[in-house]
Amino acid sequence: MGEYSKVEKDGRLTIVTINRPEVYNACHPMANQELGDIFDEFAADPEQWVAIITGAGDKAFSAGNDLKYHAELQARTGKRPHSPPRGFGGLANRFDLDKPVIAAVNGVAMGGGFEIALACDIIIASDQARFALPEPRVGLAAGAGGMQRLSRQIPLKKAMGMMLTGRHVPAQEGYELGFVTAVVPHAKLMEEAKRWAGLILECSPMSVRATKQTVMRALDVPNTEIAMRNLNYPSFVAMTRSEDTVEGPKAFAEKRKPAWKGR
Repeated sequence: MGEYSKVEKDGRLTIVTINRPEVYNACHPMANQELGDIFDEFAADPEQWVAIITGAGDKAFSAGNDLKYHAELQARTGKRPHSPPRGFGGLANRFDLDKPVIAAVNGVAMGGGFEIALACDIIIASDQARFALPEPRVGLAAGAGGMQRLSRQIPLKKAMGMMLTGRHVPAQEGYELGFVTAVVPHAKLMEEAKRWAGLILECSPMSVRATKQTVMRALDVPNTEIAMRNLNYPSFVAMTRSEDTVEGPKAFAEKRKPAWKGR
């Protein structure tokens, strides 16, 4: 357990909990650095294939930037808090993680908290979850990827309707808008997040990483033809040369579960 977070490993699954419930799991630079270190370790560990990130308690996934810490530091020193290189939750500024991450949003996900969730690949939301990028209401803007990611993940006019007002969006509306993958009763949140993790773990980790890397990099390619011709993404190439790409068809032919190696 870290000072600001908890980590649990369950087989191939890493579960990370932001553990500052007394401030609605808001993150200051020290918490963000600790979470960045955790996800560095997850990325480097060949035995860990999927991660879930959630918040401690029943009220908040993360309220985002710890504005009280921000204000106290500025009053005391005249300086703004520094931003660790990996950003909010150790994920918002991370663009090189090909392993999948699931956000299990158990309550409010505001500002930087919502930006952590948007940086994940799948968002499973409690029916008590609420999402917002309220920064304009406090003289800020969603500078940890919220403006860029939300506008790419849902229709532009819907995204602008959220961002220009800072309004709160309940979980079901988030599902209807398209940034939430699934909504479940609050008590079943982690069960559902683990179920999705289990479905991913049934697949070859080499294929999963190839898929994530290709999809994310292809988003910046101007058209489908060019994106399809440029399948020399490192994780895709690694998949084609892996033991898993031999094991998968062999297991299918032999009518058994594949024994994935992840290499």
